[in-house]
Amino acid sequence: MAETDREANRFTARASRYASVGANVGGVAARMAAARLFGGKDGASLNNAAALAQALGGLKGPIMKVAQLLATVPDLLPPEYAAELQKLQADAPPMGAAFVKRRMMAELGADWQTRFGSFDLKPAAAASLGQVHRAESCDGAPLACKLQYPDMQSAVEADLKQLQVAFALHRRMNSWLDTSEIAKEIGARVREELDYGREAKHAALYGDVLKDIPAVRVPTVHPSLSTKRLLTLGWLDGERILNFADAPIEIRNRIAQAMFKAWWHPFSRAAVIHGDPHLGNYTVFSEGGEAQGINLLDYGCVRIFHPRFVGGVVDLYRGLLEDDRDRVVHAYEVWGFKRLDKETVDILNIWARFIYGPLLEDRTRTVADGVEPGAYGRREAFSVHQALKERGPVTVPQEFVFMDRAAVGLGAVFLHLRSELNYHRLFEAEIERFSLETLSERQETALAEAGLPAPA
Repeated sequence: MAETDREANRFTARASRYASVGANVGGVAARMAAARLFGGKDGASLNNAAALAQALGGLKGPIMKVAQLLATVPDLLPPEYAAELQKLQADAPPMGAAFVKRRMMAELGADWQTRFGSFDLKPAAAASLGQVHRAESCDGAPLACKLQYPDMQSAVEADLKQLQVAFALHRRMNSWLDTSEIAKEIGARVREELDYGREAKHAALYGDVLKDIPAVRVPTVHPSLSTKRLLTLGWLDGERILNFADAPIEIRNRIAQAMFKAWWHPFSRAAVIHGDPHLGNYTVFSEGGEAQGINLLDYGCVRIFHPRFVGGVVDLYRGLLEDDRDRVVHAYEVWGFKRLDKETVDILNIWARFIYGPLLEDRTRTVADGVEPGAYGRREAFSVHQALKERGPVTVPQEFVFMDRAAVGLGAVFLHLRSELNYHRLFEAEIERFSLETLSERQETALAEAGLPAPA
């Protein structure tokens, strides 16, 4: 309840956040605006991008989270800005031991340390909304404790207000793209990420949906050591995916196939996707000295769709595969695209054929030959955006935002691994005997068991 929650959305905390964001970002924004108006040199643009990343990295919270999200949307930001902001995913500065002790006391009480066998005050990982600490339960089980930074709810509301201003400016400068639905989707997902109780339910949902997939491991939730702002999960040992970038091809393919399953299996069985596809959210587990699959670590940014959205994904795939234009148009309409004339559909198909390309070809192949992971999708997105500028305005449907972002992120992981798989057959196996009725029943059961509400 807000009246008893010392960290609920508060005016004083929001005001402080406005001041912090303004002080850190205002000067960089002014330089960026000047460069836009008067024509800046390439070096100035690179310097501005680095300065913006440094300012955001020190702030933490949703502003940095939004920067990470925008950096993964192809062609939404200039390449130099995307490259700098993507670094925030791995290089967020951590908070110190005194901060951790205060936060743990606030969540579990003054005797919080007696509830653990051990607790490492130095974070194992730090990100935009919180940081992760290694610990052990009183019976010796390894734990991962995700601890939220203070006053994040107020920070979220303050930063989302500024995001709305930024998107409004973007719409005026780029009238061909209506970003209103993008802003709504980012706001909804970031607010959800604040609720670690909901994230615990996401983890339970994934544990259920993936229980028969041995190549993907999901951590167990420890409810007695979890609160709205502290999430305690079982620790899963593993190595970074990039450690296997030069492994034998059969190992890289095994890891890539596990990633494919981790993403597409929950989508086809429960209409849910893991919407935060950066490499820090996965590690590789080994058995017998050899990599066998992946650990799926973070469940804050999970998107639950209405089953009809999944139906649109399958319809678009079938429509492209069978050259059935009516089915393609129907899929776009199901997703929420409006005013679809022939030219607009042709433009959207440029992007669709790129994203679906590996799934449409019944052969062993890479996701994209000769493309660097950070550049995946940018050329195609640029072509689409240039074409839409002449046709606009186009409203990107809210549900489409994270689906698109996650698909690009997954493709980048495959490029890091240089995997060679028959993606067509893997996808066909996931949608075999697909029906909306069956998916609806499966989703209803899975969400009920996890304690999550059905999508609107």
